[in-house]
Amino acid sequence: MTRASEPSRRSLLAVAVAAAAAGTAGPAAAATPTRSVGAPSSFVDNRAWISYADWRTGTAKGTRAVPEVRPGLVIATPAGTADYTDPHTGKTATWEYATWTTPVHRLTVPATEAIVSWNAHTPAGSWLQVELTGTYSDGTATPWYVMGRWAAGDQDIKRTSVDDQKDGRSSVWTDTFSIDDAASGLRLVSYRLRLTLYRTPGTKITPTVWRLGAMGSDVPDRFTVPASTPGLAQELKVPRYSQEIHAGQYPEYDNGGEAWCSPTSSQMITEYWGRRPTAGQLAWVDPHYADPQVCHAARYTYDYQYGGCGNWPFNSAYAATYKDLQGVVTRLGSLTDLETLIAAGVPAITSQSFLESELTGAGYGTSGHLMTVIGFTADGDVIANDPASSSNDAVRRVYKRREWENIWLRTKRYNASGKVVSGTGGVCYLYFPAQPSARQRTALAAVGVR
Repeated sequence: MTRASEPSRRSLLAVAVAAAAAGTAGPAAAATPTRSVGAPSSFVDNRAWISYADWRTGTAKGTRAVPEVRPGLVIATPAGTADYTDPHTGKTATWEYATWTTPVHRLTVPATEAIVSWNAHTPAGSWLQVELTGTYSDGTATPWYVMGRWAAGDQDIKRTSVDDQKDGRSSVWTDTFSIDDAASGLRLVSYRLRLTLYRTPGTKITPTVWRLGAMGSDVPDRFTVPASTPGLAQELKVPRYSQEIHAGQYPEYDNGGEAWCSPTSSQMITEYWGRRPTAGQLAWVDPHYADPQVCHAARYTYDYQYGGCGNWPFNSAYAATYKDLQGVVTRLGSLTDLETLIAAGVPAITSQSFLESELTGAGYGTSGHLMTVIGFTADGDVIANDPASSSNDAVRRVYKRREWENIWLRTKRYNASGKVVSGTGGVCYLYFPAQPSARQRTALAAVGVR
């Protein structure tokens, strides 16, 4: 979490996007796919490549599909070698590489924004890059944009977003493709994604990618959203971790625990699913620190360019490094969508920003914060594990339904200075089993996630 008096880089970039927009202040992908299933389909389009049939489509240069229980994509015969100079270490190394490019996906919702997600295993000596290119509504094309250079570890490369990517019509803000001037009517109408898999030359090492996809959206500008009707009283037993008890620890990762709302939330849900780091993986953490797995999550979600642990796809990719878990970034349309997920046993990590006066009982204001929704009271209020709490015991909070729904789903708000700034428009992370139960599959499909 970032306090309102200390705006995060993401919030500053979001303000820049808002100002530009205002002008002042299953089967393989088909050529024209059908609308994604789910309640938020009026403004969100999700597409994911996850099946063996999916991986056999597109254009492969040196990769092959693997028909395992969890199908994936690996390096077969490298397409060539390439040098990469890591901007965060200055080290130049030569890597073998192979590529795979999706078929064209035509968005059912012409989009102002797009966020890519991937799930992969990158053993030591390997890493991957994900790119996006698309077509605008006027028929012209975007450049190839780098949406992330990623490895599960941090010894071969430093995982990183890439700044200063733009063409005068769209830009990439850390992890989000965005149309610069949404008011102009320009939209992204289709896209392709490209994976480049890298490994140490002369070895048989390979990344394995199990999931690749993107969420395109065109959420209308709004300061308030319609109220949903309560429909569920249920609470999931999700572990409770406070980021605040880690304040000052490992300041090289975004100044320590005070800013670790995203990895702390990610750790809560990965442990809800029964996954956590081994003792060996935690050996680097000072043994005097409580909850060393939270420090671990911060280190392995850290984006060296963004300078923080709040890169949305890096968090979902971190969750998927644990055995048989998937992670995606999406947008939902209402608390009814969250009720659908909770009823199926799927908690969610949500992103919101607000003044202290806008969320009763929070005791703080923030320009950007992640928390975990774990259920609903009999009155329909939101039960959240809020990592911005003084202790683990204080993490469970109950927030008023109407207040919480509005601060999460709105796209515009007033900050403490009275200036109009951006809201996240319903962004959330969803982590769930690689082989969901029938009930979980139904719930995920209902909110547009395959």
